Amino acid sequence: MTFSIVGRCPDTGMLGTAISSSSIAVGARCPWLRAGVGAVSTQNITLPALGPQILALLEAGSDPSTALRQALDSNGYGQYRQVTVIDSHGVSAYFTGSEALGLNHAKAGEQCVAAGNLLASTEVIEAMVAAFEGADGGLPDRLLAAMHAAMAAGGEAGPVHSAALSVVGDLVWPVVDLRVDWADEDPIGELDRLWRAYEPQLHDYITRALDPTKAPSYGVPGDE
Repeated sequence: MTFSIVGRCPDTGMLGTAISSSSIAVGARCPWLRAGVGAVSTQNITLPALGPQILALLEAGSDPSTALRQALDSNGYGQYRQVTVIDSHGVSAYFTGSEALGLNHAKAGEQCVAAGNLLASTEVIEAMVAAFEGADGGLPDRLLAAMHAAMAAGGEAGPVHSAALSVVGDLVWPVVDLRVDWADEDPIGELDRLWRAYEPQLHDYITRALDPTKAPSYGVPGDE
């Protein structure tokens, strides 16, 4: 019921995830990021706790494969989980349990790893990795290119209804955290439109946070 990609930009060190699902509000449960540490997507029959646990293990010095294995072993029911991990160096790991739903697949690429379940075909994941590796632009654009490629390759076996895009950089909070919690159709297209609207304002919001004296106009009534 979900396909996703986690990735890293080798030029900026930014880490990010993009994800879509037939379930409502996938961005509230599945993507987890920590600046300078890593990115995780925990999906299929989702255990959200796996995200923070894996990130804590990465921060403590574990490699992605070890962190993933330890988190799965400590929680049980690993056969129902599908999890992808990438760390701050671009090292990745993934796991798909034997009880993962429907047709499922996962693949690591250069600075990325994609996975999905209840897929229309395994080519969906292959297309995501190829699109991420071949796309131009910054990390959000490359993650979204992978999502569009997934849909072009067939996406899920059924319709998707939610999508999310999250990116962390040098700051402790996500510099991008956009969600479409429910759309009757084309949540990835709606997510892309959100990103195009947010992208020109991204650095203004960072400036406002770090130095309010240099904040650009808010552009609302009463702002002088």
